[in-house]
Amino acid sequence: MLTWERLRVFAAVARCGSVQAAAEALHVTGPAVSQHLRRLEREAGCALVERDGRGIRLTHAGRVLAASAQQMDEAAVQAGADLSAISGLVAGTLRVGAIASVLRALLPQVISSLTGRYPRLELTVRDGEAADMLPELQAGRLDAVVMESWTHAPARIPPGVRTHPLVHEPAMLAVHSGHPLAHLPEAPLSSLHDLAWTSCPAGSDAHQALVQMLRQQAVTDVRIRYCVADYSTQLQLVAAGVTAALVPRMAATVTPPGVRLIPCRPTITRTVSVVTAQRTDTPTVRAFVAEMTRAALSTGTTQGPDPLAGSGP
Repeated sequence: MLTWERLRVFAAVARCGSVQAAAEALHVTGPAVSQHLRRLEREAGCALVERDGRGIRLTHAGRVLAASAQQMDEAAVQAGADLSAISGLVAGTLRVGAIASVLRALLPQVISSLTGRYPRLELTVRDGEAADMLPELQAGRLDAVVMESWTHAPARIPPGVRTHPLVHEPAMLAVHSGHPLAHLPEAPLSSLHDLAWTSCPAGSDAHQALVQMLRQQAVTDVRIRYCVADYSTQLQLVAAGVTAALVPRMAATVTPPGVRLIPCRPTITRTVSVVTAQRTDTPTVRAFVAEMTRAALSTGTTQGPDPLAGSGP
C-alpha cells in the first residue's frame, strides 16, 4: 500500500527535479529522500526514477504517479491553509526571497515587527533576482518574493501567483559632482550617450532596464563596466568619478560626498511588489504582505500604478 509520507516526498522530487532540491524544500537530508524513493518503488512494484547523468528523471510510471502525488500534495497544502485561515494563526516558517535594495531598506524593520508580534513565526530571508526566485516560489521552496519591475523592462509574472504592489518610485541618474551633467536640474535621456556605467549584474531587472533605456535612446555602445548588486557600492564608484549609475530613490537615501543625483526626463520608474503563490494564501503570508505595505508607506515613497498588473492571471 502506498503511504502518504512517501508520496509527499515523491511529489517534491517531481516538482523540484532532483533529490537534493527536494530535500532542501522539505528540510530533510538527501539520503532521507533517497530512502523514501526506494521504499516507494518497492511499494509500487516498479521503477519510478532513473539516473540521468548526475541527476534523475521520472520513468513513465513515475510520471503517472507524480501527477496523482502532486494533486494530493496540493490538496494537503490547501487543507492546511483552510485550517490556518479558520484559526487566523500566524506561525511556522515563512521563507522570503528579496532583491538586495529592499532587503536593506525594508526587511530589517519588517522582521523585527513580525517576529516580535508573532513569537511562533520563524522568518527566513535570502537575497537574489526575480528570475531565480520566482521558479522557487512556484516550486514551493519560497513563500513570498519581493521583486522589482521597471518601466523600461517590465517583469514577466508566471501563472499561479499574486502581486501586491508596495511602492512606485522614480530612479535618478547618479554622476560625479564634476561631471558636465551635474549642474542640470534634470537629465534628458537623450543626453546619456558616452557614459560608462555601473549596474546590477547581467540578468537582473535593473540591468535589463538600463540596457533597454539606453537602446531606446539609440545608444549602440552600451558600456556597463562594473556589475555590482549593491547600490551603495555603485554610488561609491560614482563618487570616485569612474562611472555613472541609475539608482532608485529607495536605494539613494544616503549618498557619499561627490555624488549628484539628478531626476531623469522622461521619468524612469520601478515598482516594488511582493509576489505570493495563490495556493499558499495563509494568515502568515497575509501578515507578511501587510507588514511590508506598512513599512513601505513609512518610507514616504508614493504608491502608484503597478506595471505588473495584468501580467498574471
